[in-house]
Amino acid sequence: MKAIITVIGKDTVGILAKVSDACAKANVNIVEVTQSVLQDMFAMIMLVEIDKASLGFDELRESLDRVGETTNTKIHIMHEDIFNSMHKI
Repeated sequence: MKAIITVIGKDTVGILAKVSDACAKANVNIVEVTQSVLQDMFAMIMLVEIDKASLGFDELRESLDRVGETTNTKIHIMHEDIFNSMHKI
């Protein structure tokens, strides 16, 4: 099973590293990542595999929320199935 993680906020050093570290600690595999810095705003989308995660989905969300608090970013995680359903015509 896959999930989409989005990160938005003011660009600072270490955002990608801290989100990646939280994923690694939860045994979440990062499949693909794209990021951009638009002036001073940081935007990132990650496709991750959560099949073998050591945390439940809600626990993973809470872990990412804590990372968001430390990096002053908004981090959102969504199951791939929900993401796909939302974007079907």
